[in-house]
Amino acid sequence: MISYKQRCAICKKNMVLINSRKQFPICYDCQKGELHGEVKSPKMKKLFDIPEEFYMQEAFLRSIKINYLKYGQLSDKQIEWFKKVVERLKNPKKEDEKPD
Repeated sequence: MISYKQRCAICKKNMVLINSRKQFPICYDCQKGELHGEVKSPKMKKLFDIPEEFYMQEAFLRSIKINYLKYGQLSDKQIEWFKKVVERLKNPKKEDEKPD
């Protein structure tokens, strides 16, 4: 997938990594306020208890958490993909390794 950097549409200062022309470029600093909210469910608290660096790196993780705070629930697919992305960030594969 081709990725490129574009300026944040809100602050116009920070550069954001974009994967699609349709993706809205918004930086972590502009979304930080939306990420702070009260998560009441113990299961969701555990799910969202990841390092802040992961939220800085992946706009997808930020959008999932914002959607949970806004609507109060997530679909099973959203939870599944959230876990997959977090796992990929925790254990990055080396690009030069090839499967047998």
